[in-house]
Amino acid sequence: MKTYPQSCGLDGQKLAELCEEVAIATGKSIAIAPQQIDMAMYVDIFDLPIFAQHVDNVKQGSSTGRVTPEAIKEIGCTGTLINHSEYRIPAEDVEALVKRCKDLDLITIVCTKDPEESQAYAKFGPDFIAVEPPELIGGDISVTTANPEVVSDSVKLVKDVAPNVKVLCGAGVKNGQDVATAIELGAEGVLLASGVVKAQDQKAVLQDLLSKL
Repeated sequence: MKTYPQSCGLDGQKLAELCEEVAIATGKSIAIAPQQIDMAMYVDIFDLPIFAQHVDNVKQGSSTGRVTPEAIKEIGCTGTLINHSEYRIPAEDVEALVKRCKDLDLITIVCTKDPEESQAYAKFGPDFIAVEPPELIGGDISVTTANPEVVSDSVKLVKDVAPNVKVLCGAGVKNGQDVATAIELGAEGVLLASGVVKAQDQKAVLQDLLSKL
């Protein structure tokens, strides 16, 4: 959900309601990563996997303004994104956060920029690698169209070192055909924001995306 105005306050809740409605109707899996301020509320309201958009590799205590893995576990989150393109962190923090989250039974989605980074971070043992070329994020052209080798190469390199790590793809994913192509390239799902959040008919877009899974 990033921090778009369309995912803020009541508009964000309405979008989450749509996600829940479509997930139930289709029997498909939708997880949402609301704005950080909304996580605890969403866990209480919705029967969907709720993910943090980011967690910090700091100790609990004197770390004002940060969000720890322990805190999101305590409020009932399912997991977290780590190293999103818009919130990149050092490799050592990625590795440490994956371990901390694993110890807490939190699902980790580590975001990467290319196949090489995907392979390097797969060695840390996250649950998912989400490959997203930064230059395509939020754009109108999906990575599956602009550079499909990024997806297929990432899948190969990740599976070479960590067969159990699942690969998602993102960046410009907008419709069911993008999802279908991602699956054909070896991905097991997609990670997206603007394609749904900024859509005029969010429900129709969700239904279209899931129709190809």
